[in-house]
Amino acid sequence: MRKSYRVKSEKDFQTVFENGESMANRAFVLYVLPKEGQKHFRVGISVGKKVGHTAVARNRLKRYIRAALTDLKPYIKPDLDFLVIARPYARDFNMERTRKNLEHVMNLSHILVMKTTETEEK
Repeated sequence: MRKSYRVKSEKDFQTVFENGESMANRAFVLYVLPKEGQKHFRVGISVGKKVGHTAVARNRLKRYIRAALTDLKPYIKPDLDFLVIARPYARDFNMERTRKNLEHVMNLSHILVMKTTETEEK
C-alpha cells in the first residue's frame, strides 16, 4: 500500500482517534472519520506490545493487515480516514484469519461498499 494511503502524522492519528466513531470485534478496533472531498481512503495501523512481544510478531501482523486492505481496496469508501488497532486476540492469526476478522469489523462499521465474501460465495 502506497504511503499516500496512510495516516502518518501524530496529529492525524489523534484527530481520527478523538473525533471518529469506533467499532470493534474480538481482534480489531476501528476508528472511522469521514473526510469529504478526499480522492482515496487513508489508514493508520497500530499493533501494540500486548499483541506481540517481539517486533517480528507485530510487523508480521501489520503486513497481514496491509495485504488484506490492499485486497479490499476496491470496496473501501474513498472519503474516509480510519485506524486499525489490533487486539491481543489477533496475536497468532494467519493471513486468512486476519482478512476475515478485518473484513467483519469493516462491514460492521460500514466502510465497505459491498460485502465481498458473501457476494463471491453466492
